[in-house]
Amino acid sequence: MEWLMWFTRLENTKPLGLLIFFITFCGILLYVYGSKERGERLESHKNMPFQDD
Repeated sequence: MEWLMWFTRLENTKPLGLLIFFITFCGILLYVYGSKERGERLESHKNMPFQDD
């Protein structure tokens, strides 16, 4: 139960939160730009609001 008390200390949870968000951000970047086909498809979606149908 002592390890749960580690999370209640603010000096421990701030770096842990930063690490979780950084790993998530890097994962999103790898997902988007990891595959050339997926990256091109997602880049083509950026102009979708300006296209007239």
